[in-house]
Amino acid sequence: MKAVLLGFVVLLFWVFCVQAEVVVQPDFDIQKFAGTWQIVGGISNCPVFQGMKEIMKTSAAIVKPLPNGDLEITTGFPFPEECKKMVIYFTKTDQPGHFSNKDKMATRDMRVMETDYINFAFVYTFKVPLDKTEASSTTIQLYTRTSDASPEVLEKFKKHYHDVGLTDDLMIMLPKSGECAQISFLV
Repeated sequence: MKAVLLGFVVLLFWVFCVQAEVVVQPDFDIQKFAGTWQIVGGISNCPVFQGMKEIMKTSAAIVKPLPNGDLEITTGFPFPEECKKMVIYFTKTDQPGHFSNKDKMATRDMRVMETDYINFAFVYTFKVPLDKTEASSTTIQLYTRTSDASPEVLEKFKKHYHDVGLTDDLMIMLPKSGECAQISFLV
């Protein structure tokens, strides 16, 4: 029993150490990051994400800085039957570009790993479900201002997800879809 407990403690320590090493955009500017983005790709070890890879398509997201420095992200996800709108509020931390969220389902650590504000952003989320029977997961989304990502951006994306221990088989570039791209749907 002691060996199992010790193994669990070591695993938790490793998870938090790996998470702490995730880079954040130097000199992050929340105002430049604001606006409309397309989510054109993603990678995750989350079982729900992996189970939905076959039906996922590009999504639209509106990033809105709040007056207190927190962040609101409204996303429209195309599903076969309809567009689903999700709004998540993230609380700022002491580090610009690093936010957190806790709701009735999970605690999320969100970081803007890298962005040029004009073409792309890599948004990292580490999710710890409050239901202890579920595993924690890591997700990185590829945001673009248009519906395409250059080969250079894709190479950077690959480097970042390898740096956090995610493998190529977990990644998907999403088929283009205009179904939920109407900004009026998200506002």
